[in-house]
Amino acid sequence: MEIPLLETTDAAIALAKIFLEQGTLPSKAIDDAVHIALAVIHEMDYLLTWNCRHIDNAEIKPLIRTLCMSKNLHFPEICTPQELMGAEL
Repeated sequence: MEIPLLETTDAAIALAKIFLEQGTLPSKAIDDAVHIALAVIHEMDYLLTWNCRHIDNAEIKPLIRTLCMSKNLHFPEICTPQELMGAEL
């Protein structure tokens, strides 16, 4: 199975900047902001990550979700592969 690469669009970069400017993510988390923004803009169902510092973070996810909802943007389910697959992983 071929996994497509998501295009880095102007919309994704703009959303990542909003995450950083509004303090949703810390300013040092530029790559993480882009990663999340790509999943949002491309309307992915899931964003799997082992990054629990800035992406799969119980304090940050609600902030990202609220910001996306305020802009009528799709919000993917953010989780670790283990959370998605449960004990089968």
